[in-house]
Formats: sequence, C-alpha cells, structure tokens
Amino acid sequence: MGRLLPLIPNFSLFFFCFFFSASSFNLSTISFDQGYNHLFGEGNLVRSSDGRSVRILLDRYTGAGFISANLYKHGFFSANIKLPAEYTAGVVVAFYTSNGDVFEKTHDELDFEFLGDVTGKPWRFQTNVYGNGSTSRGREERYRLWFDPTKEFHRYSILWTAKNIIFYVDEVPIREVVRSAAMGGDYPSKPMALYATIWDASSWATSGGKYKVDYDYAPFVSEFSDFVLDGCPSDPLQLSSSAAACADKDAELESNDYSVITPLRRAAMLKFRRKYMYYSYCYDTLRYPITMPECVIVSSEQSRFKDSGRLKFGGSHKKGSKRRSRVPPVTAASDGQASA
Repeated sequence: MGRLLPLIPNFSLFFFCFFFSASSFNLSTISFDQGYNHLFGEGNLVRSSDGRSVRILLDRYTGAGFISANLYKHGFFSANIKLPAEYTAGVVVAFYTSNGDVFEKTHDELDFEFLGDVTGKPWRFQTNVYGNGSTSRGREERYRLWFDPTKEFHRYSILWTAKNIIFYVDEVPIREVVRSAAMGGDYPSKPMALYATIWDASSWATSGGKYKVDYDYAPFVSEFSDFVLDGCPSDPLQLSSSAAACADKDAELESNDYSVITPLRRAAMLKFRRKYMYYSYCYDTLRYPITMPECVIVSSEQSRFKDSGRLKFGGSHKKGSKRRSRVPPVTAASDGQASA
C-alpha cells in the first residue's frame, strides 16, 4: 500500500489549473466562533489571533475536534484544510457531517477521511455515505490526490440536498450520489452537524494497521480556515416542522453554482476518478453482488477494477473489520476514537 504519487502529465496539470481558474465558487466564509464549538481535546485546539482559522493537534494524550453549533437540514459544508507533514502513519483527519449523537442506531453521515502514511508516501483519503444507520452497506470510495495536501491549503466541500450529494476537492467534483427511490432510508435525511477531528487510527488506517502512529513525530497538526456553513439550522427532533421551515433554504441551495455539475465539471470529475480513484464499492461485486441502486457504472472506470472493487494494477484498499468511531473520550491516551 502507499505508492508514491505518479508524475502528472502536463496536460493534466493544465486541465486542472484551467478548471480552477474558470470555476471558483463565490463563497461567504465565517470565523470559527461564528459557527463552531470546541468538541474534545483540551488544549489541542488552537485558534488564530483573528479567529479565522484553527489548528487541531494529536499528541500521545489525546486528539482534538470541533463541531458546528447547529445541526442542518441539508447544506454546503466547506473549509480550507492543510494536513500534517512527514511521518503520519495511523493518523486520521476527518471532516464530516453526522447526527450520531442524536440518532445512535439510525445515524446519517457524509465524510472525508484523510489517511496518513509513512514518510515519503502520500496521504490518501476516502469518502463515505451512510443513511439511517446503514453502516453494513458502507458506500465507500478511496482516492489519491494530484497535489501534496501538506504544503498548502486546499478546499474540501460537501454538498447535501434533498436531490443529491456532491463531494468537492477545490472546485473539482470527485463524487456525486443522486438520490433514487430505491435507496430508501439509505439516503441521509435527518439534520446533521459538521465535525472535524484528528485521531489515532493505528488499528486500520495505514496498510490495514501495519504501521502505527509514532508519537516521536508528535504533535500532528491539521489546520482549518475559511469556513463555510450554508444550510438551514434545524431541530433534529422536529423533522416535520424542519422540512417546512427549510423549503426556501433548500431552494436557494439547489440554485447555487456548486449544486450543478456542468459539462466542464463532469469532465473534471471523470478525469479525477479515472486517474486517482483506487477503490469503489460500486465495482466491489464480492461485497455487493447486486449493485447499489445509485451506482452509475462507467465502462472506462469499471475496466480498471477487479471484482473486489480494487484497482487491477496499483493502489490498495485495506479497511478495518468494523465501523470506526472518531470522537474519543478525553481520557484516551493513545487513540481518540468514539462514536461518530
């Protein structure tokens, strides 16, 4: 697991650079205190002097995290993020929405999970979609990046509407899930909060747990800035009233630029997935003999994967045997894991 990133042909760099310059979103950012609260890790969340950014740290005593002050019925959740550098095996940085604190057995979740590695090998990341506690039907994909996420900030975004879910890296859509009736409760539907955490996932994150967190390299620091919380604040226990109250905000979300995958964006998404995706549940016929209803099978993608959903050549996919939790009790000295 964990090959060095291949050199990217000039035409690919030109394509992505052209795409970014032509497709930047018009976003209104907020300060940390305008939208978030410290979640765990006493002393391991550090605000900037102007309040526009924060650092969260993992050391041998605890990880750290923050949570949005409100839960939202749909929304656009975004931040510029820079990941820890050098040896980061076993470290996970997560940026995700969830309502697991309210609906423990039927929670919804949308997430980016960034997976560290040994020195000289790149961070990888995965996206997940869970609805109504459907963790046994995890809709997981794993990818590499076309840049070094430790050198500078890049924007990571999750769009969630009643119609679709889009994950973005910068302004490139990397994954879309279009709601279908066949998904039923597997499509996230209840209000969720936005979380960001850093934690010790030595048991599974790097080469299936072969490489652990080495605290000689601590603290591991991830930085977040330019926050965006654009959604309808909702009471998760008043679902019927939330739907009515959020109708106007839902319409506004669906009319925004980031809610539409234009032909140029779709071309960028297909290029990203063709070059950098190394596992998809949609092509994992061993785990899912019957393809999930939302999967769009792209022949040029499918030809690259084994029936395990892994690349035929290069890449790897080793996952834990059960769902991981990411909000640890403060007393945890080595891992930082709890219910998400």
